[in-house]
Formats: sequence, structure tokens, C-alpha cells
Amino acid sequence: MSSEMPKYYQVATMPTEYSSSTPPPPQSSALPPSHNETEPTPDAQDCSSSEQAASDKSKVSPPRKPLLRLELRDLSSHGARAFLRLVHASAALEDAVDAVLRLLYQNMHTSCIPPTRSVTLVLRDMEGVAYTTGLDLDDDHKEIHLSTKYIEFVPESRQKEEILGVLVHEMVHCWQHSGFGTAPVGLTEGVADWVRLKAGYAPPHWKRHTDCDWDAGYERTGYFLQWLERDHGADIVRKINEALRGCNYEEDKLWHDCCGTSIKKLWKEYKKTVEDQGDKDESSGAGATTDSASSDVTVEEKDDPAQQEDHRTPREKARRGGNMHVPVRPGTSS
Repeated sequence: MSSEMPKYYQVATMPTEYSSSTPPPPQSSALPPSHNETEPTPDAQDCSSSEQAASDKSKVSPPRKPLLRLELRDLSSHGARAFLRLVHASAALEDAVDAVLRLLYQNMHTSCIPPTRSVTLVLRDMEGVAYTTGLDLDDDHKEIHLSTKYIEFVPESRQKEEILGVLVHEMVHCWQHSGFGTAPVGLTEGVADWVRLKAGYAPPHWKRHTDCDWDAGYERTGYFLQWLERDHGADIVRKINEALRGCNYEEDKLWHDCCGTSIKKLWKEYKKTVEDQGDKDESSGAGATTDSASSDVTVEEKDDPAQQEDHRTPREKARRGGNMHVPVRPGTSS
């Protein structure tokens, strides 16, 4: 593994709709950095208090505005050309930062936000999709590496949305807490895809899964976190993220403090909800088919002269072109 690769590396399956005869390998993404977190002190700022506006759409400003950079290591590929044609890099990075901070730190004190000082987007020819890492000398400086090879294999009609979605996902890793790296990788990746989902960049192949564990990561965990918002409040993911600030991940404590019950019970309830909804959708679909068939029969019956009486007068029938019995004189042919 080259020195450019992140210290933590993980793999998720490439979306099948982007496959080709020689598809890129699976997606990779770094674990979120620790941001040199320190143990909380009694005098530490309570992040439950807010200096931000109450509106969920208001902009959240970090203690220090990060420097945003673009580094091009590949200009000749179709993926690089597509990026430069479709995306305004500075606007895309600023929008990604705004979305992440708004969704993870709305109504929280700015001291809760990690002190990320810069984010550099590196476009280069590499395997996989993207990953995020911090510099060895200063972890407050982040790099998002995006594969131009991957961009090339995304359908042209989806390229811009996919690029922006990947940037939002990776930007989460520049700002989220991870319990000094002890949080399950599936949780940190799930939070990243939850932000992508909430920001409006969910790709069409995403769907809810229940044939896995809660920390399977990515959209599987992302949709689970979205479901948690329904019963535990719109700020539940913020609470989970805050619970990972300045301390190690403890499963029982975190989920009981945030949701009042165990993660096993929450996942079981989520699976039941998704499966029940699936059964309801199937039943609804079958009902629609039956209604359609019933409607077709009714139309046929109405169009069949043998199934209804015609109460029009002979004059109305003749004038409107209706069927009319014409008597035939004996000895003539009809």
C-alpha cells in the first residue's frame, strides 16, 4: 500500500448499475479522524446549548473557516474532463461543508465542531471510488481523494449528482466524531450516507436492507438512522455524533443514552417496520392489479350490446349511427 493511502481503509460493494466489462474495484473510505480530541473536563462547553439559529435551514459556521483546495493529478482522462465540465469545485466543496455542518451541528455550540483547518480535493486516477485522510503532520488538514476512473464509469446522466453525493459523503469524514476511532466503521459510514441522503443526493440504486446487521454501513445504516429520527427526534444523529466526541464508543451506554434502549431492540423494530411496509406495498400492488382487471371487465361488459339494453328511439339510433334493425322484404337479399 502506498504512502498516499489512508491509515484506515475499508471496502463496500460497487453499485451494479455502474458496472462495465472492466469495472473499478469496490468503494473505499477512510475512518473519520480523531481531530486530536481530548477528554472532556467539567468546564467543557455543553454542546446541548446553542448559538445557532433554530431553523434547520440556517447556516452553521465553524470556529474557523476551512481553506478549500483543488489538486489535479489527472487531466487527460474522461473522468477528469467530466468533473471539470460539470462541477464548479469551490462551490461544490462549500456546499458540502455547509450541508455537513448544518445536519451534524445545527443548534449546537461551535466548540463541538472539530477544528478542521483545510480540505483538499485530490482528483487522480486510482482504484475504488474515494477516501478521506488527514495529513500525518497535522490531522486538522484533510484530503479527499476522488477517482477519475470511477467518474468515467458512472452513466453520463448521473455523473454530476454522483460526484456531488460522493463529495458530501467524504466531507462528513472531515467533520464527524468517531470516539477516537473506536466507533464501528459501519456507524461512521452510515452517518456519512445519512447526511448524503438528507442532502438530497441518494442515488437511484439505494434501498432499505434488513438482511444484514445494523452496522453494515453506508446506505444500509443510513436508512436506519433516518428511521430513528421518526421515533427519537430529528436531532438523534446529532446526539449520536456528539456522544462520540471526546470518549470511546461504548455500545450499551451510547444507545441507551441517546434512544433509551439497546441497539438490538432498535434494529429488530426497524426490520419489522421495513418488512411490514414491504408486505403492505406488495398487497397494494396486488389490489391495484385486481382493480384494473375488474375495471377492464366492466368496460368490456359496457361495450358488449348483449350485456345492456339500448333505450334509444329508432330516430335517435338512425341519427346517431346506432345499430338499427332494418326489416327485409320477402324475396330480396340483405
